[in-house]
Amino acid sequence: MKKRTRSILEELNNLHRARDNDSLIATTGTNIIESAVNLIARMRDTYTEEEALDLERRFLNSIRTGDSKKFRRGVQKVQESKRGS
Repeated sequence: MKKRTRSILEELNNLHRARDNDSLIATTGTNIIESAVNLIARMRDTYTEEEALDLERRFLNSIRTGDSKKFRRGVQKVQESKRGS
């Protein structure tokens, strides 16, 4: 009987963790999406339409591929073009 009781308690404990994990993922995802929307709006306000579109494309591609360097290179490219002007 102890084995069965332990198994039920472990299952209940695991269920609680899964709910916490789901909640954490939902909350974190929502926060990241809101931050991304704010960042894109700021890029559109700060840069020319062409620069903002390029940075937005690089930003989305960086997320898709998991390579933040693509976005960083785009920002550096915009900064260099401003210095050269």
